[in-house]
Amino acid sequence: MNIHEYQAKELLAKFGVPVPAGFAAMTVDEAVEASKKLPGPLYVVKAQIHAGGRGKGKFKELPPEAKGGVRLAKTADEVRAAATDMLGNTLVTIQTGEHGKQVNRLYVTDGVDIAKEFYLALLVDRATGRVAFVVSTEGGMDIETVAHDTPEKIHTFDVDPATGFMPHHGRAVANALGLTGDLAKQAQSLAGKVYDAFLGTDASQIEINPLAVTEDNKLMVLDAKVGFDGNAMFRHKDLAELRDETEEDPAELEASKYDLAYIKLDGDIGCMVNGAGLAMATMDIIKLNGMFPANFLDVGGGATTEKVTAAFKIILADPAVKGILVNIFGGIMKCDIIAEGIVAAAKEVNLSVPLVVRLEGTNVEKGKEILSGSGLAIVPANDLGDAARKIVAEVKKAA
Repeated sequence: MNIHEYQAKELLAKFGVPVPAGFAAMTVDEAVEASKKLPGPLYVVKAQIHAGGRGKGKFKELPPEAKGGVRLAKTADEVRAAATDMLGNTLVTIQTGEHGKQVNRLYVTDGVDIAKEFYLALLVDRATGRVAFVVSTEGGMDIETVAHDTPEKIHTFDVDPATGFMPHHGRAVANALGLTGDLAKQAQSLAGKVYDAFLGTDASQIEINPLAVTEDNKLMVLDAKVGFDGNAMFRHKDLAELRDETEEDPAELEASKYDLAYIKLDGDIGCMVNGAGLAMATMDIIKLNGMFPANFLDVGGGATTEKVTAAFKIILADPAVKGILVNIFGGIMKCDIIAEGIVAAAKEVNLSVPLVVRLEGTNVEKGKEILSGSGLAIVPANDLGDAARKIVAEVKKAA
């Protein structure tokens, strides 16, 4: 689960991390009132969407020369003008894709005189199973660009969970940023507090870009992106309330209601599989046979008829889907339950695209009997390769 920048900063501030004063705004008038609460004389009006590159982004509804989703203002009138441009309009950035995202919230913050910008992030290193720091002197830039062009400017190290954050970790951050004296002490303190925030919220990522040194020699978090481990949200009811469902893909949001792991892709073959590894293999073999998967969808090991029906509806809601491949290995999952769900879903949604089903495992013969006796045009497959070849052939035949 991801949250907005203003929410991330409010959260980090609770752990003692230094952030500029700022207020969220849902309307133009609220943005103006927010600026009046800040000391000024410089204000920053920032569009709040779950995507990076806002400053360089463009609004679909505004002329090309218009400024992006992060603007400086010196007066209340300039704040009003910026808020009027942003709210309700669609911001397109390098991360949103050409469709962009509608701006429904703003963040008005106090302006800061910046002397230097850094990059600091915490994430889970899958190779070591530890929390890792990623630090760079090249703040304010896309970290992917830095990694590609100047990888030597990125420093990483992880923290042993047996010891937790130690003073030498803080010194490593300060050294990587080239800080000395009081700024080094500030960096050590800030790094420890961000680590505490990471663990305390079950975060999956905390990215600070930029982490700035101000003209008066203070370290300050000017932008923050925070994501949480969705599997841990039951422990954080307060954080779950920060979820902005308008920022999520409607199909993925619907899938989450049924505990389905769904991610929309750009292909034309809908996939319904149980198990993430099998789902990845299914997508790969579709591509091997010359077409592309329209989604990743894992119904899990304990799917019910209701979940399977919901999965079908979600897949078919995508207008790009020209065929569906169901690939189920029945271990905990019983093939007859899947078959019942497939038949019920196909009848309920009036299935109009080719459907290929491969079942294997527990109660497989019973499952095949249910499918063959359904009266529906379901194409059975013997194995994964056979299933992929058949769905591609069926889609091409129907085209």
